[in-house]
Amino acid sequence: MTAAPWPAPFSPAPLDATVTVPASKSLTNRYLVLAALADGPSRLRAPLHSRDSALMVAALRTLGAGIEEVPGDGDFGPDLLVTPLTAAAPLAAGTAVDCGLAGTVMRFVPPIAALLNGTAAFDGDPSARVRPMGAVVDALHGLNVQVTGDGVSEGFLPFTVKGTGEVAGGRLVVDASGSSQFVSALLLVGARFTNGLHLEHVGKPVPSLDHIAMTVEVLRSLGVSVDDSVPNHWRVAPGPISSFDRIMEQDLSNAGPFLAAALATRGTVRVRNWPENTTQVGAKWVEILTRFGASATLADGVLTVTGGPEILGVELADTSELAPTVAALCALATGPSTLSGIAHLRGHETDRLAALVAEINALGGNAVETADGLVITPAPLRGELFHSYEDHRMATAGAIIGLAVPGVEVEDIATTAKTMPEFPQMWAALVTQTAAGTLPAEIAAGN
Repeated sequence: MTAAPWPAPFSPAPLDATVTVPASKSLTNRYLVLAALADGPSRLRAPLHSRDSALMVAALRTLGAGIEEVPGDGDFGPDLLVTPLTAAAPLAAGTAVDCGLAGTVMRFVPPIAALLNGTAAFDGDPSARVRPMGAVVDALHGLNVQVTGDGVSEGFLPFTVKGTGEVAGGRLVVDASGSSQFVSALLLVGARFTNGLHLEHVGKPVPSLDHIAMTVEVLRSLGVSVDDSVPNHWRVAPGPISSFDRIMEQDLSNAGPFLAAALATRGTVRVRNWPENTTQVGAKWVEILTRFGASATLADGVLTVTGGPEILGVELADTSELAPTVAALCALATGPSTLSGIAHLRGHETDRLAALVAEINALGGNAVETADGLVITPAPLRGELFHSYEDHRMATAGAIIGLAVPGVEVEDIATTAKTMPEFPQMWAALVTQTAAGTLPAEIAAGN
């Protein structure tokens, strides 16, 4: 049964709220992979609990890792204790990994299966079967790993990986222009290859280099030697991956819609536990929102954003996964905006460029798709149904517009469970708790 559209909360007054968001999906899933490959048991404290992280946990358990939930100290669920995989242990007959619609699962986990002894089948949601996988398949073939199945010839799911218990590694050339995840997937396992890994990218520029920098930093923090001094080359030395006990940073990309709410309502939103230094792409919010005319200050671990009297038009390049939130603000801006360097968003959960154009224009906006981005020109918006395309960031983009435009409804708001199951409740609390009292609303899971 299809759920009814979600009436996006409209805020006639400036918001005044303080928000705590759950952990980073990108970091949680990277640390889960490395915990499964580490030299001893590891603990992830305050990790993300969402559909994408649950799919990663299930995938690693399927391959033989032990992952146990234990009580944690935070507001967002239990910690995770991880017992690493044993390469010599054979995979059970019929081993199958459900990737759902999680890019980190469908790209990061097949190279892990190549290190094991046995056969693992990979498939996912219907929409996952159109997400680019060719670079992963080509890389595994280049590593002399057998990959077969219906999707192999076209570079899509489903397919099957047959591991022999070891991968020699060495020099490998790939075209990772479709997604930075292709590079991260190989770097994460490279230390476990017999000869390490010398990965070279050839082709158009790799998008979202910030995510590769995150992968490199996480690897180095666990004792893995990574040389990325030459552009488009990454050398990972063979050796152990240290076990760890780490607190996961909150998801700065998921903090974006809440910060954008300050601009949409000319109000103020604070996000707690903002790191001084981070490899997350969401660190760009301070610069991006200032370009839109907001003020942003970081003090005592709290990022405070206050919207200006208007939302200015912007010209921005390579906003990566932040682009849907950025586009929502562009649709509310008083001047034209150009977003470039985001052609790779056509291969995300949906074709985000086409989807953003369709939904902004359906509300009366003026958005045009370019070769590598969007041009959005101011136009009066009206309340209509905003389709989510099973894409969590499309759903949150609709919610942002709905704060400023009465009558917007978001189709399938539950798709936000991919990275933040608490989103609908936390978003509604922005408006209801701000309106109910004179003090700033405190928004976190369960509030």
